[in-house]
Amino acid sequence: MSRCRISPRILLIPGTLVGLYAAAVLGRAAHAVPQSSSGGQISGKVFFKGSKPKLAALNMDRDPVCASEHSEPVYAEDGEVNSDGTLPNVFVFVKSGAEKYTAPPPSQPVVLDQRGCIYVPHVLGIMVGQELKVLSSDPTTHNVHAVCKVNREWNRTQTPGAGPLVSKFTRPEFMIPVECNVHPWMKAYVSVVSNPFYAVTAKDGRFVITGLPPGEYTLSAWTATFGIQEQRVTVAASGSTVADFTFSQAQ
Repeated sequence: MSRCRISPRILLIPGTLVGLYAAAVLGRAAHAVPQSSSGGQISGKVFFKGSKPKLAALNMDRDPVCASEHSEPVYAEDGEVNSDGTLPNVFVFVKSGAEKYTAPPPSQPVVLDQRGCIYVPHVLGIMVGQELKVLSSDPTTHNVHAVCKVNREWNRTQTPGAGPLVSKFTRPEFMIPVECNVHPWMKAYVSVVSNPFYAVTAKDGRFVITGLPPGEYTLSAWTATFGIQEQRVTVAASGSTVADFTFSQAQ
């Protein structure tokens, strides 16, 4: 099994160019992902270098139900750095090299929950045509607002005890903000993709993308606060490629 480590090439994408970037990255499709045991994988870890940013404390006083759900201060997740210097909530995906591959959407839905008036998870990926199931574990009313630019924007109220809100996205779209019009501190990000070659870093900053056909790819890592990085990787048949990223506050 081959292993290689590649130095990242930093690419910062200004907010005004996100729409163009999304169209270039996620809008191309052609062939089905080959069903083969020779698929390789990319794994890695995302690090942060430098002084950690000071996170904003969330003021939930406008809804006593939300405030009562927490015994300690709650902080914004954008800009969060783990105690070991790694980054959670990083969306890592194959930007180029796999755009010709498509796959049917998984039958299992992607779940977005509302717990303690916070969206859980904060960052998620979903395939075109896959169900998004929005739950609410809170005894208060929420308003789930998917601020789409390519897909149809939707805005739906969810009362305490109500059933899940189920929706599907029909087109690829990069990092859709999901907000709550009742609780302005609530925010999540959803990236809609046409193939399964993506991952979100876990609490330890790690990610794994599996099933890649052999070839050369551009791997991209997106953060809500520190920008985007890219690097070129080569995946061999049944091989394992290591691709780490390091972000900093200066970006």
